[in-house]
Amino acid sequence: MHTLSSAEVRLDSPVPPDVSPAQKLAEIAQEYPAALIQRQLQDIDRMAYHLALVQRYGKPGGRICDIGGGVGLFSPGCAALGFSITLVDDFRDDVNLRTSKDAFAAHDRRGVKIISCDVVSESLDFPENSFDVITTFDSMEHWHHSPKRLFHRLKKSLAPGGVFIIGVPNCNNLRKRVTTLFGRGQWSSLQNWYEPDIFRGHVREPSVSDLRYICQDLDLDIVALTGRNWLGRISYPRLTKVTDTLLQLRPGLCSDLYVVARKR
Repeated sequence: MHTLSSAEVRLDSPVPPDVSPAQKLAEIAQEYPAALIQRQLQDIDRMAYHLALVQRYGKPGGRICDIGGGVGLFSPGCAALGFSITLVDDFRDDVNLRTSKDAFAAHDRRGVKIISCDVVSESLDFPENSFDVITTFDSMEHWHHSPKRLFHRLKKSLAPGGVFIIGVPNCNNLRKRVTTLFGRGQWSSLQNWYEPDIFRGHVREPSVSDLRYICQDLDLDIVALTGRNWLGRISYPRLTKVTDTLLQLRPGLCSDLYVVARKR
């Protein structure tokens, strides 16, 4: 486990009341290398939703640990909202190999603590009560080992009353239920799995029942289980625009699942 950077002073002030998180994220996106700016701008709605979950269920100005956030906007966005944020990732995705440390300029400026670590194969132990919120968004489905041991260690580092937030793609979303009937239900292409030396794609996508099982195993109380359709916006933008609000009434049909669970 290696700490890449840790700024003691947050140079960026928290978002004032008249500035929305989405507006602040758009500003932060401009601090990325030119090759990454458009990618970050396209992800603002999803990142703003993640920030909204932290704001609603977390402690104002609390301590957050995000697992697997990579170069994304979530960590600097949390810092801009006044949270203390620690980002843990192995930084071995293709985007990390193609970009320089400039991709983390926005993180460094806001005092994001960055730890380079393979969370499921290396030891990741924080002291008890280290964090008020633990998050992992669109990361767990890529792991080649069970997250059970890691999640139990992370729970110990979560303060009483703190929340654990997990966001994942839904293996049982409506699109997959339909396309599987026509033999098109694969999670990823053969080329993405067969050709690379190391597969970084989806290993196992969870379901609603999977998330409930994990929270029960961790002895956490579920306070929210929601669905969104970020992946649907990419694959079927016009159709998703029409069906998004209706699908949110049935999270199990959405392309993306979120569970928020609280430690007693």
